[in-house]
Amino acid sequence: MPLHPHNLQKRLAASVMKCGLGRVWLDPTEMGHISMANSRHNVRKMIRNGLIIKKPTNAPSRYRIRKRLEAKRKGRHSGTGKRRGTAEARLHSKILWIRRIRVLRRFLQRYRDAGKIDAHLYHDLYLKVKGNVFKNKRVLLEHVIKAKTEAVKRKHQMAQNEALRAKNAALKAKRVRKALARTGFVAGPAEKKEVDLGAFETKSSSKGKDKKKPVDIKKTEKKVEKKEEKKTEKKVEKKVEKKEEKKVEKKVEKKTEPKKTEKKAEPKKVEKKAEPKKAEKKAEPKKAEKKEEKKVEKKVEKKEEKKPQEKKASKPAPKKAEPKKGK
Repeated sequence: MPLHPHNLQKRLAASVMKCGLGRVWLDPTEMGHISMANSRHNVRKMIRNGLIIKKPTNAPSRYRIRKRLEAKRKGRHSGTGKRRGTAEARLHSKILWIRRIRVLRRFLQRYRDAGKIDAHLYHDLYLKVKGNVFKNKRVLLEHVIKAKTEAVKRKHQMAQNEALRAKNAALKAKRVRKALARTGFVAGPAEKKEVDLGAFETKSSSKGKDKKKPVDIKKTEKKVEKKEEKKTEKKVEKKVEKKEEKKVEKKVEKKTEPKKTEKKAEPKKVEKKAEPKKAEKKAEPKKAEKKEEKKVEKKVEKKEEKKPQEKKASKPAPKKAEPKKGK
């Protein structure tokens, strides 16, 4: 078998490049120059100049493999017939939990640092995430938006309630002032300063230390009530006195009119026995009424004593004069 004309250069190149003879490529256009190389030094120069090249190894194509992996990423070729091992063995549930919890906690931290949620809401949601309330980040985001809108509504409602409370308190203070002025408890504009609106202010406005202590309206109302009660009691007492005086006067007139001639001492006895008994029966419910009735009785008795004395002085004179004439 005849030797190849360039067998020497190929063998030297294969030993220099550390590969087989089949992988050595010699440039066909430069064969005259390559045939002159008879040492390893010359072959290395030609390798550097690109006249001799090391061919790549033959390998199976990766096209079909890449195509199949791309389909698997979409979820193909993963049915029950392709599975080997249990679900827990194929992908541990703890790994899934770790991935999910890290995603949700990272989301909460970002929102808290950005100021989108406060510390209270962050803590509440952190505990809910730990308790497996949220399935994924989308559900958590929906919950955060809902919680923020509810907080805004609650804040607006509280502000409205506080404004309404302050308005009602001002109206109540105005009503109390009018009532006090009507009863005469507050006299003049200087005394109206006793009722301060500070007592009706909300808790948030009454936190200052330098503010004066407000006047208690309950105490003032009690004072006014007591005064009104006293006035009503006095009016009732006066009415009772007048009624009793009228009754006593009528009785005295009835008893004195028919007995003009003979019996003079009888009306006094009747008055002394009958009048105090009636007065005692009426005076049982209240001590104050008893005292008033006694006073009225004394006045009436004095008037009655004066009346018979006047009658004695006027009538007996003509009766004594008549018998003298007859004698």
